[in-house]
Amino acid sequence: MADPADITLWLDAARGGDRGALDQVLARLYQELHTMARRQLAGQMGQTLDATALVHEAYLKLIGRKEIQFDDRAHFFAYAASAMRSVVIDYARQRLAQKRGGDLHRVTDLPQDIEGGLRLDEDMLALDVALNRLAAVDARLAQVVELRYFGGLSEAEIATLLGRSDRSIRRDWQKARMFLLASLQDS
Repeated sequence: MADPADITLWLDAARGGDRGALDQVLARLYQELHTMARRQLAGQMGQTLDATALVHEAYLKLIGRKEIQFDDRAHFFAYAASAMRSVVIDYARQRLAQKRGGDLHRVTDLPQDIEGGLRLDEDMLALDVALNRLAAVDARLAQVVELRYFGGLSEAEIATLLGRSDRSIRRDWQKARMFLLASLQDS
């Protein structure tokens, strides 16, 4: 794990427009991002999207926006999880468009334990729609879902990143799951 003090200094420099500092942050955190991606894609046999491709696509999204500023490590990982979500959703849409037109289906379960990886199918697209609804209602809950489900972080890791207690993150995760499941059943 990279030294948080170095990361904070580089993030400050990147905020000032130093693209090299952002590259340093990404280089230092690459392994952590790769681990997040690998956890999420576990069990996706036969998929053309692998962890390295996911990290590289997310990296392109990170550096592609000039106006982006990371206040701290938590903000960086929140944005990285969001970028990974975007890549996964785009990939699922493209895959379904090639396969059968992208018809959406209902998700019947949002698993408590997401160690098995993400399913890159119709369920993922329906989850994305429900997550956008959740973000409109409570952005904090949506951020917890992105970090947990798309970023692959544990509740303890999210609590550390966001400076909150494990218990509050656990409550947020449960509230978010209930909202998403209700939203998915209504669609």
